[in-house]
Amino acid sequence: MTPSPAGLIITPCTVLTHDDQEQVGFVHDAAIVVREGVIESVISSAQAEELPAAERIDGRGQIALPGLVNCHTHAPMVALRGVAEDLPTEEWFNDVVWPVESNLTETDVELGARLACAEMIRGGVTCFADHYFSMDAVAAVVEECGIRAHLGEAYFSSQGPQGREKSLEFALRHRGGAGGRITTALAPHAPYTVDDSDLTATALLAREHGLPVHLHAAENRDQTETSLARHGVTPIEVLRRTGILDTDVLIAHGSGILDSDLPILASASGLTAVATAPRGYLKFAWPTTTPVRALRDIGIPVGLATDGAASNNSLDVWESMALTALIQKSTTGDPRWLTSRQALHHASLQSARAVGLGEVVGSIAPGRRADIILVDLTGPHTQPVHDLAATLVHSARSSDVRTTIVDGRVLMRDRELLTIDVPSVTEELSKRLPALLDRSHGRRIQEYDT
Repeated sequence: MTPSPAGLIITPCTVLTHDDQEQVGFVHDAAIVVREGVIESVISSAQAEELPAAERIDGRGQIALPGLVNCHTHAPMVALRGVAEDLPTEEWFNDVVWPVESNLTETDVELGARLACAEMIRGGVTCFADHYFSMDAVAAVVEECGIRAHLGEAYFSSQGPQGREKSLEFALRHRGGAGGRITTALAPHAPYTVDDSDLTATALLAREHGLPVHLHAAENRDQTETSLARHGVTPIEVLRRTGILDTDVLIAHGSGILDSDLPILASASGLTAVATAPRGYLKFAWPTTTPVRALRDIGIPVGLATDGAASNNSLDVWESMALTALIQKSTTGDPRWLTSRQALHHASLQSARAVGLGEVVGSIAPGRRADIILVDLTGPHTQPVHDLAATLVHSARSSDVRTTIVDGRVLMRDRELLTIDVPSVTEELSKRLPALLDRSHGRRIQEYDT
């Protein structure tokens, strides 16, 4: 009996795999069989020759990796890329970004999200965790362009209870949207902009509705020291006393996490993860970075992120992977940490776990959703290949991603985007920039004072 055709077969290619100890390895001369958006098998290319398929992709000379996950960003902020440069954190927020964000319309958010999704798809990102405003517009873009997303409507205590209620309503309405590609979270901004009573209420809502929480906390050492001076507790201790650590929580940045915070995080009853976006920390001249090694030692997944392009200037998770490895070597004084294979583990399974999708994506294995990227290593900057993992982390670039697939659907083929018309987006966005960037009104959405 002839088997029914697979939806997609990628062959021949080299496939990044994880063994039963979660060690990264590579299978050469392989084929990936996808059926109804799910990886059915990884077999030899010879075995795939006679299998029928609705679509075949020639992966010759390419490496198949799990799609990258941007574990914390503000996608619509690509509209502000380069607007606030060479400024300390407080001036960046108060003098430029928060005054400009008071002008945001839903159309601005939609166009920014569309441009961001195009950038991420071209860079091999198949899923992103977003924390912003007017998120209905972002969800609509995700639905249309085919990417996967973990979305939360951000709020401050200055909005009153309406901000928290809007975040809950968004999370419940969009959970499971876009054919299951959208997951959602409650999204309080941070302990310095959301008071203890709101955080406590958020934790109760999260447990009642089975929702995770995504927020900024202990972003930098200044925030931690200010919290200690004003309140006698670190931001991580605030998360414990308000019950946030009793929920599943994704903490953005955490470069201000202290050694004394580690036992608190280790004993959290919820699933706790941290997202690191190292380029922004360098740009703001923060003296510390996310303590990746210490967090990994206590079992906390650390996912890779970019933050928003207003601070990072880029949504390039590939760069985040390389910088995380390099900065960890520098800050720990140990060239053996992070290794290239460890960096690839953070970029795949750990990032998937950080956004609550550790059983759905993050590896190329039977039963996982078919979020796959193909990377071309034939360029002069990646040859010769002596250590494939090192070549991927330290020599390859996001522009070497040739094909991006989400749920078995090809979103980019041979560098051509198939679901987003970038020229029309950039043309419309450029018309809106004068109104968006106007700061003469003297308003700002919030005050940065940590």
